[in-house]
Amino acid sequence: MPSIPSLLPMSRREAMLGLAAAGLCGQARAAETESIAFDGLYKSFGVLGFEFSDRVTALRGHEVRMLGYMAPPLKAESRFFVLTREPLAICPFCQSDADWPVDIVVVFMKNETAMVSAGRKVAVTGRLEIGSATDVETGFVSQIRIVDAGFTLA
Repeated sequence: MPSIPSLLPMSRREAMLGLAAAGLCGQARAAETESIAFDGLYKSFGVLGFEFSDRVTALRGHEVRMLGYMAPPLKAESRFFVLTREPLAICPFCQSDADWPVDIVVVFMKNETAMVSAGRKVAVTGRLEIGSATDVETGFVSQIRIVDAGFTLA
């Protein structure tokens, strides 16, 4: 019958390698992408404006993942699109930021990408930005954005 090697005693070198590997696993967990949802974007909103949720404020600048629907794009290939809670038939943010709907997020892609048809659910991953901003290329105003993004069908 073959013998089973003992796990102990382990050499100092093996112990150090094990601790280093455990530390790397912890770092990988810390860098995981956080999921956010439309329901968690704002703390409050109404006729006097809105306030971002504490969680969204804390995730500013971090990589996030979000599920939603791609609103109809202005052209077949684009560097950006609008992510919505529900499928839409028209561009939902071609207004000023005073009229900003609370259930949309602008997504700026890393590269120009072919868009999918409206009504298809997508999963977007990218870096979260919040606060009023005007895109220099299009003039569109947004309050919340996912930038350097990519998407897959959900």
